[in-house]
Amino acid sequence: MKTLIGGVIGVFGLAVSAAAQVPVAIVEDAQGKVDGVQFMDYVAPGKVIKLGPKATVVLGYMKSCWRETITGGTVVVGAEESMVQLGDVQRVKVECDASAVQLSDREANQGAATTFRALKRDQRAASPPPPPLTLYGLSPIIEVRESGTLVIERIDAQGERYTVPLKSNLLVRGKFYDLAKAKTLLAAGGTYTASLGSRKTTFKIDFRATSGSSPIIGRLVRL
Repeated sequence: MKTLIGGVIGVFGLAVSAAAQVPVAIVEDAQGKVDGVQFMDYVAPGKVIKLGPKATVVLGYMKSCWRETITGGTVVVGAEESMVQLGDVQRVKVECDASAVQLSDREANQGAATTFRALKRDQRAASPPPPPLTLYGLSPIIEVRESGTLVIERIDAQGERYTVPLKSNLLVRGKFYDLAKAKTLLAAGGTYTASLGSRKTTFKIDFRATSGSSPIIGRLVRL
């Protein structure tokens, strides 16, 4: 088993180096004896997760939009899906914005520094802004990286604004604010900004967005 898993990790070696450990998936759930990750952890290619016989982990892949429910065995995280040994995996394609995966400052510096250095100043100035992130849940889950007051405001219509003083009891794993837990629904088809301190991002809610705790990769905003 060790030899097999070692070989699998070796297959992913070059991809891991190229991606500079940039996360490709998020742990959407973890139940039972799960070694290596916790709920809401980000994972990069090559990450090994070991599950007890009845333990379950749910991984949401941010690029491929695969949502995997894995029970038992050993999991090796790939770029777009997992390799599973001695366990059961069920994959479902979910709605997510694969073209607008947002990276943290650290991840962006690691994964895109070479590209940005190659661009000329006038090319950067002429580049159009990226399209807003599209979410497929009416209640986004927002990753925050500092304390303060989170402001969510609709910008394509007047009158909808939410102000949330962030407190530890409101955050999942100390850094995620889940509007589903707060029973807050945004408007299908609406465009919003989320801001916290100097950080600000724009997102839109798809007309087909669903309510409740829908898959995390379909409603995640990394502020």
